[in-house]
Amino acid sequence: MPIRLLIVDDHAVVAESLAVLFGTNADFEVVGTARNAQQALDLLETTPTDVLLTDLAMPGLDGIALVGQVRRHFPAVRTLLLTMNEDAPKIRDAIRVGVTGYVLKNEDRATLERAVRQVAAGQRFFSEAVVLELAAYDEPLMAEAIPASLTARELEILILVCQELTNQEIADRLFISIPTVETHRRHLMQKVGCKTAIGLAKFALKHGLV
Repeated sequence: MPIRLLIVDDHAVVAESLAVLFGTNADFEVVGTARNAQQALDLLETTPTDVLLTDLAMPGLDGIALVGQVRRHFPAVRTLLLTMNEDAPKIRDAIRVGVTGYVLKNEDRATLERAVRQVAAGQRFFSEAVVLELAAYDEPLMAEAIPASLTARELEILILVCQELTNQEIADRLFISIPTVETHRRHLMQKVGCKTAIGLAKFALKHGLV
């Protein structure tokens, strides 16, 4: 059964483009588009929806306020914010109201589709840059999610390990040496309490980091 997706964006061209993008994949069914929060809430009253994909900045109720309303009145609907906003306080506000995922508009199509699939499955999804922004801001993603001892670089490497990149690929991506990658991985495993990359992946999934 395809994932039923409701798209909310006050820019018609964006909403329509997203509808076309997801409409070309049989894994998704776009059940509607809305230009503002109230239209989205009205549609949810009559339209079975699995995932609400919404912009953050909109006139009237913004995306965070909409997520709060959806969580209150339609708790079975998963919520995914799609935005250019990487501001840590905004991200924290979204997490506080119960957003299931936070993805940036500069992500590629494959990442966006993965984000929708992941939140539809009841998991969290946060863009890599969002996790790093929270780490740099010295705020955990969730109170129990990220051990305070994990550094921003370790979080970055954790995400890349979960994307199945090799040590060489991680080193090339981050412009660091392979021994440095190995050192970070060793520290990660010690802090997380696992012995393999599979253990790191399980940790990341458990805490909604990927």
